Amino acid sequence: MQYEVRATVPSVETYLSLREAAGMRPRSREGAERGLPNTLFAATAFAVDGDGTETPVGMGRVVGDGGTVYQIVDMAVRPDHQGEGLGTRVMEQLVVFLDEEAPPNAYVTLVADVDGFYERFGFEETRPASKAMSLRDE
Repeated sequence: MQYEVRATVPSVETYLSLREAAGMRPRSREGAERGLPNTLFAATAFAVDGDGTETPVGMGRVVGDGGTVYQIVDMAVRPDHQGEGLGTRVMEQLVVFLDEEAPPNAYVTLVADVDGFYERFGFEETRPASKAMSLRDE
C-alpha cells in the first residue's frame, strides 16, 4: 500500500469517520459542517491502492485566529494504518504551515493524548506554569 499526505481539509464524512475510527470523542455533523470551513490549515493522509483508488486514513488540522493563537487538533489515523508514519507526516505538514505563517510570539497549543509524539516537534508540557482545561457541552 502506498500513502500520500496532502494539504487538504477532510470532508465532513471523512472527519467524522476518522474521529470515530481513532476512538476520539464524537462531534456532531452540524458542528463539523460549521467548523471545517474555518480550518486554517489541514493535512489529510490517503491510502492509495494499485488501481489509484484513494481512501482517507488520517488527518490533522490547525485552527485559531490566524495571528495570535493556533491550536493543533483532530490528529487521527485509522488503527489499521497506524505504524506507517502517517501521523508524523501529517504533523510535519502542520508544523511547516505554522513555521511559515504564524507571526513571532504566536501561541501554538495542543492537547496531547499520546506520550512522546509531540515532543519530537518541539512541544513541551506547560505545567506547572499552566494547565489545560475544558468545558464539555454534552
